[in-house]
Amino acid sequence: MSILILVFVVGYILITLEHPIHFNKTATALITGVVCWVIYILSVQDTEPVLEQLAHHLAEIAQILFFLLGAMTIVELIDIHGGFTIITDRIATRNPRTLLWLISGFTFILSALLDNLASAIVMVSVTRNLVRDAEQRRLMAGMIIISANAGGAWSPIGDVTTTMLWIGGQVTTFNIISQLVLPSLACFFVPLLWLTFSMKTSSEVIAPDSRGVSRPYVTPVQRRDRGIMFGTGLLAIILVPVVKSITHLPPYMAMMLSLGVVWGVSEIIHADKDEEDRKRYTAAYALSKVDIPSILFFFGILLAVGALESTNILKNLALSLNDVFSNLDIIVLIIGVASSIVDNVPIVAAAMGMYDLGTHPPDDKLWEFLAYCAGTGGSLLVIGSAAGVAVMGMERIEFGWYLRRISGLALMGYVAGAATYLIVYTLTH
Repeated sequence: MSILILVFVVGYILITLEHPIHFNKTATALITGVVCWVIYILSVQDTEPVLEQLAHHLAEIAQILFFLLGAMTIVELIDIHGGFTIITDRIATRNPRTLLWLISGFTFILSALLDNLASAIVMVSVTRNLVRDAEQRRLMAGMIIISANAGGAWSPIGDVTTTMLWIGGQVTTFNIISQLVLPSLACFFVPLLWLTFSMKTSSEVIAPDSRGVSRPYVTPVQRRDRGIMFGTGLLAIILVPVVKSITHLPPYMAMMLSLGVVWGVSEIIHADKDEEDRKRYTAAYALSKVDIPSILFFFGILLAVGALESTNILKNLALSLNDVFSNLDIIVLIIGVASSIVDNVPIVAAAMGMYDLGTHPPDDKLWEFLAYCAGTGGSLLVIGSAAGVAVMGMERIEFGWYLRRISGLALMGYVAGAATYLIVYTLTH
């Protein structure tokens, strides 16, 4: 199976070189995933077991993809109704330190309730309207990346890697929240405190008080619709873990229910509009704005990882790592750092294949620590997380600038959170 490993490694390298080679990573991931299975099935005489394994992996992958599709559509529905302005309109301060805390705090909370990518995009948009100095804005954008990844790590719906572990049965709702909320807060507060005392305090870097800025007129009906969609969408997503816990149905079923409810509400509040006016507020329009290439990227990567798992390559890798380091905590810390270099989704998918639930049952220390490290480790480099890549494009943050100004802060938070988790685990077990 050395040829399969070679194909996966080459595909992985091409994904990381997406921008220099100008070849979309989604296309690379899809090609890599399918070719891995082609190599696998051509290497055996009896194809039936391979097809059964593929069907098994497809069922698991589909759960993740439908969950993400539902969550992303709800976020888009809130956004096209202007729902997030309910939060952003309340930020009105000329003090840079206060603004930093408000933006970082909102990002941390939003990323846990929605997801870290959406919250990062929303809060960077807010920062653009409030901060005129480019350097200050980039510093705040760096803190937004750290806050978004820290906030998403402790929530089963906040970060795709934690969501994968939750859907896979490696972690449960209450346990992952209770065990990771303090480490995530440590990861958030340590760099925030450092940046608070090291940043400029002159109000000249802040745009004029937003209370004095002219805003587009919003009718009472639009304000009502905005509030309804924000409240309904937020509540629908928050209730997903609750529905899952009560019914024991897979999480994607609860997310599809939530999407149906939010979709229905959007149809009701616009029922009196004509077809043309109603079109831009429909779920169909929201679906057109969903990042489908990212969903297909996950599909390709998870297919490839599934092939490595089915051929026992990942299990052998786990045994090799255990022989070299002999300490799972060190291995997980390394995985977290590696997630800043390559995408954390395939790394977590690989780890889920390397270690089985028989040896490491649900809510085992391995899965909790993995959720934290993979979720927050991506902040170490600007390319290490979806939130980082999105903010990088929006604010045109250079790799070298982030490495000099933000990576050190992110590393401090990462280490502080990891130490906090190990202390919490020792005290609670």
